[in-house]
Amino acid sequence: MQTISENACFGGTQGVYSHTSEVCACDMTFAVFLPHEARDGPVPVLWYLSGLTCTHENAMTKAGAQAWAAEHGIALIFPDTSPRGDDVADDDAYDLGKGAGFYINATQDPWAKHFRMWDYVSAELPALVAENFALDMDRQAITGHSMGGHGALTLAMSLPGRFRSVSAFSPICNPTGGDWGRKQFSAYLGEAEDSWAAHDASLLMAERGFDGPLLVDTGTADQFIDLLRPEALAEAVARRRQPATIRLQPGYDHSYFFVSSFMEEHVAFHADALYG
Repeated sequence: MQTISENACFGGTQGVYSHTSEVCACDMTFAVFLPHEARDGPVPVLWYLSGLTCTHENAMTKAGAQAWAAEHGIALIFPDTSPRGDDVADDDAYDLGKGAGFYINATQDPWAKHFRMWDYVSAELPALVAENFALDMDRQAITGHSMGGHGALTLAMSLPGRFRSVSAFSPICNPTGGDWGRKQFSAYLGEAEDSWAAHDASLLMAERGFDGPLLVDTGTADQFIDLLRPEALAEAVARRRQPATIRLQPGYDHSYFFVSSFMEEHVAFHADALYG
């Protein structure tokens, strides 16, 4: 692991790091915020998964999460959204290829060689940060925005016991039922739709649910709301009678202005679970 930068931030440290990923077969970059409590021992962890076109940097600089994480003594981890490099397959569209890994393991060419973001976020990166930072990996929570909200929800429901809480900002709730999902899943996973269900938050909610608190916010003025399909997740939550808070926020869109407006509430929500 190489240190790219480290800066003092709200009494703690905001760092950016790189390493050679075995599962993605390329160099990967990620960011970690450590509150000042990490100097004295391991602190709980909140993962933040970013959306389409983003890197680790977008949420690190725009979400305003560090101030609230510092207040609660929580570390933040910001992974990248896809593999990177000159030899990594890409597409001219913004919603496929680099910046659009969808937090799944691709099985189809030309994506399968590098696009293994599920294994990266669920296994390789957690092992790396646990080895190199003062983190209490028995107390983890996860959140994300848009494509990252999709990833947060699917990881939380697919890895029982890993995360104490899950939240999402404008998540892609039902990718198998819309263009943000069907396009990418057919490219990455092939045309056999039975393999797609494992990465659909609404279908996972109907099948498994989540053993913990869940919070989802979506803006009513979100320009992508028809692709996000929040109603599908709400219906699955209702059918399962899953304890959850699902909110439509009047007038808010898909931007980081929306994310930063509700970040304080989301961090406090996770702090209750991590310290509860």
